[in-house]
Amino acid sequence: MRAFKRFDKRGFTLVELMIVVAIIGVLAALAIYGVRRYLAAAKTSEAKNTIGAVTRGATQAYERETTATQLVADGAVGNTAVHALCLSAGFVPTAAPPPAKKYQPSTVDADVNGFGTGDGTAGWKCLKFSLTSPIYYKYGYTGPAGARLGPAAAAPATGFEANAQGDLNGDGAVFSTFARGGDIRNGEAVLATEIYIDKEYE
Repeated sequence: MRAFKRFDKRGFTLVELMIVVAIIGVLAALAIYGVRRYLAAAKTSEAKNTIGAVTRGATQAYERETTATQLVADGAVGNTAVHALCLSAGFVPTAAPPPAKKYQPSTVDADVNGFGTGDGTAGWKCLKFSLTSPIYYKYGYTGPAGARLGPAAAAPATGFEANAQGDLNGDGAVFSTFARGGDIRNGEAVLATEIYIDKEYE
């Protein structure tokens, strides 16, 4: 008669199960952290892209020649065309940044809670900038000699700055700040090479 080898039918020990559960817990925590960081980065990219667009609007406005409207008499010479930066545009929305929610800018012309304010020399209309989709941040533009949110060294009196403030965690106390400035040098608008960021994910 042939003898059969007997195999022990062992299960996992409690220690082995605890190790597996701990590994799964660590991986889950890393995944949650990664997803949160990804979602926050997606929101901050809104601010970075928007202030980039505002500063480009400021440089394009400066490159346009403007002249004061006038009636020129016979044999007289009209005003000289000049290059000028747009004057400041108010924050949209005017209140504190939306607390961890999106804000829908007003689409009514000249409403201070939208991007339809200003004229040919000041405000959002001068920058030819507008947003109609919901936003996470409040946006502003500071023209020459205005108060800025970025570092003072990057804010000469002949310069300009686009800025954004956000409250991604909704605490209503600490805000993230993004700013990109520029200056007029030798008759040309020059932008800062980097965006100033303070408390990016606050």
